[in-house]
Amino acid sequence: MSEVKLLGLWYSLFSKRVEWALKIKGVEYEYIEEDLQNKSLLLLESNPVHKKVPVLIHNGKPICESMVIVEYIDETFEGPSILPKDPYDRAIARFWAKFLDDKGQAMWKSIFLKGEEQEKAKEEVYEALKVLDNHLKDNNKFFVGDKFGFADIAANGAALWLGVLEEASGVVVVPREKFPNFCTWRDEYINCKQNKEYLPSRDELLAHYKAYVQAAAAASK
Repeated sequence: MSEVKLLGLWYSLFSKRVEWALKIKGVEYEYIEEDLQNKSLLLLESNPVHKKVPVLIHNGKPICESMVIVEYIDETFEGPSILPKDPYDRAIARFWAKFLDDKGQAMWKSIFLKGEEQEKAKEEVYEALKVLDNHLKDNNKFFVGDKFGFADIAANGAALWLGVLEEASGVVVVPREKFPNFCTWRDEYINCKQNKEYLPSRDELLAHYKAYVQAAAAASK
């Protein structure tokens, strides 16, 4: 029997992607919660390049980066497929997953930076949201085809974390009147019974990030 461990953080959207994939596949695993202020030797040895979570350890071998891990899980374990079977659809799923990840830093900066840097980040996020809003115009459920999959797992940050960060910080990044299709998709995503099973509590996330915002504000005084 294979041994599977996941080094993660309960509030990390990246860790939750990997947990989601493992649960879709029905893989039994040991979850190890990390402390970023006191990183374990196991984490430092398993991810010596970036020293961050998530890390999947399968039979003693570490795999890093959330969507790389999701793809590894899909290829390694039996169960429902996460990536589409069709090569073209698979390429499109990877495209959207990369698009979403590439915009992650701008999303964070648009909320937590100030001044000119924040405005530049907001512009980048707005352009990305225009693209997403247009893509989701004809399909408010899934990124590729008629089945939840790889790109949809990658979209968990846009679906849940972005709204939580907006509320925690008081910075509005996604006005509903400008991006109605994106907001409809987001509402369906986080309220879907199937998805709720894998997403963390919004209230707990909000409390965590409110504390983060307060601590950052106190440190800047």
